[in-house]
Amino acid sequence: MGLDLRICPACGDRADRPVVVGDLLRCTRCGHEWPFRKLPLFALTGPSGAGKSTLGPLLASRFAGEAVVLEQDVLWAGALRDDVPAFRATWLRMAAMLHQNGRPVVLCGTVAPPEFEPLPERAFFSDIHYLALVATPASLRARLRARPAWREWDEPRIEEMLEFTAWLQESAPELGVDLFDTTDVPAEAAADHAEKWIRARLPA
Repeated sequence: MGLDLRICPACGDRADRPVVVGDLLRCTRCGHEWPFRKLPLFALTGPSGAGKSTLGPLLASRFAGEAVVLEQDVLWAGALRDDVPAFRATWLRMAAMLHQNGRPVVLCGTVAPPEFEPLPERAFFSDIHYLALVATPASLRARLRARPAWREWDEPRIEEMLEFTAWLQESAPELGVDLFDTTDVPAEAAADHAEKWIRARLPA
C-alpha cells in the first residue's frame, strides 16, 4: 500500500478524483481495491489573532503519541500561495498520508468548510471536524496590530479579517463549525477546551 492514496499500488495510475468504497480505495483504471485508514481530521480554525498558533504547541504536547498537530502556514509559500485550492488539497493529501501511520491529524490554520468539503481529497477522511477560535473585534485588532512588521498586518488587512470573523460566526451553525471565544480566556484554559473537544471525537 502506497502512502500517496491517489496512486494505485497495482497499476500505478494516479486518480484525480479518488473512488472510496467504505474503507477501500478503488482504481478506476484496473479495478484494484486496497484498504486504507480512514480517520477523522480535526481543523482548528478561526481568524488570525484568535490563538491558533498559541494553542498548537500546547496541543502537540498534550497529544504526543496520540495525534499529530500541524500548522498549515508552513506550506503557505511559492506556487501554493498562488493557488489556494492546491494549497488546501496538498494539506488534505498530507494529512491522509499521516493517517496511514494510525494517528489522527489536528490541522491548525484559517480555513472554512467550503474550502475543504468540495475537494476530491475529502474522500480520504471519515469526518472533518471544525473548531473555530474567535474573539471580539477589539481584541483581534489589538492582537494583530501588536504583531511584528514582517507579518504585514496593515489596517485594511485587519478589517478583512474582522469581516471574515463576522461571516464565520454567523455561518457557523449551517457550516457545522463549533465556536470558542478566546477573548478573555488564558491559553491553558483554551487548550483545555480544545483538547476536550478533540478527545470527544477521536475514534475508539
